[in-house]
Amino acid sequence: MKWVGSLSTRVSLEAAVQEVTQQVLSGLEGRSPDLGILFVSNTFTSEYPRLLPLVAEKINIKHLVGCSGGGIVGDGQELEQLPALSLLVASLPNVEIETFHIVEEELPDLDSPPDTWQALIGADPREQPSFVILGDPFSFPITDFLRGLDFAYPSAVKVGGLGSSGGLGANALFCSDRNGNYKLHRQGLVGVALQGDITIDAVVAQGCRPIGQTLQVSDCDRNIILALDDKSPLEVLQDVVSELSPSDRDLAQHSLFIGVVMNEFKLMPEQGDFLIRNIIGVDPKTGAIAVGDRMRPGQRIQLHLRDAKASEEDLEEALTRYHNQVGANPPSAAVMFSCLGRGERLYGKPNFDSALFGKYMGNIPVGGFFCSGEIGPVGGTTFLHGYTSAFGMFRVRK
Repeated sequence: MKWVGSLSTRVSLEAAVQEVTQQVLSGLEGRSPDLGILFVSNTFTSEYPRLLPLVAEKINIKHLVGCSGGGIVGDGQELEQLPALSLLVASLPNVEIETFHIVEEELPDLDSPPDTWQALIGADPREQPSFVILGDPFSFPITDFLRGLDFAYPSAVKVGGLGSSGGLGANALFCSDRNGNYKLHRQGLVGVALQGDITIDAVVAQGCRPIGQTLQVSDCDRNIILALDDKSPLEVLQDVVSELSPSDRDLAQHSLFIGVVMNEFKLMPEQGDFLIRNIIGVDPKTGAIAVGDRMRPGQRIQLHLRDAKASEEDLEEALTRYHNQVGANPPSAAVMFSCLGRGERLYGKPNFDSALFGKYMGNIPVGGFFCSGEIGPVGGTTFLHGYTSAFGMFRVRK
């Protein structure tokens, strides 16, 4: 397995393609490029139709996926709203690669059996595939797709992100078809399934820290929490916030979230054991709280705060834990999917997540982009996140 990453900041699309393809061909040292993952800045919006023909002129990558984004990641840099082109390629002997493009009309019903979803994707669940998924947020029901994919491939890791070039029809999705031809799509979802001598590990940092104690949902209606520990949710929230430091109380005015405990059998959940969801409204008359996800009675939750410090600590803890887990079999490369709300606007300095990643993972090839929604697992289930950095780590399967 050989991975090579490249990044160009040339303002000319021709020059950018020339630069990234030269870099990866040189790094492959004569090996065949079996997989390419391509990300392009939305500063090239008008030139999306020209990109794939230019790439095809310079390099023959057997399987290709990619998309456009409001910021591009590569070579240790995070280029936000600047011209950039990132290409991550790999020579993958003994790896079977299946790319796919799906539009909403092709999705099976959620009650369909697993083999219906497997036929759509084309990957054999017995081969333990891993997935990279790139979608358009305006034209595709990504949450339904993730539910179906988890149903069909329950043990598979899925990571990815949603394009962030702009509004309806503004995003570009790239995917090679089964004849090896590169196609530009304006809607739906593209992805790649990898099976054989490769695995993808997911590292998901949601950027929050827990406050207060865990609470139990006593009563709820869909996404409305009506009682917590048999008390008014608003009163419980106010009690927790009143015990915070003055700075955290100020932060809670605009950066307070709900964390849902994902492992119901874990008595003392820790940072990383929660699925973070927005508080989208409070009814002062009834004390009910509306949450950005469906709730159910008996679930445990904990309030969370998000800021730059919490985001840094959460990512550092996640990378430390992963670094200790993989030990002598570290990743060969990675893809990074980071929220548009992170980056320099959160940390006040550039390349923050990439630099922290490099501190723990070393100088491995990385490609990625800033998303309008990040895809990654929490507690064994795949979710669409916000304000998150989700990494897919490519390793040789042992």
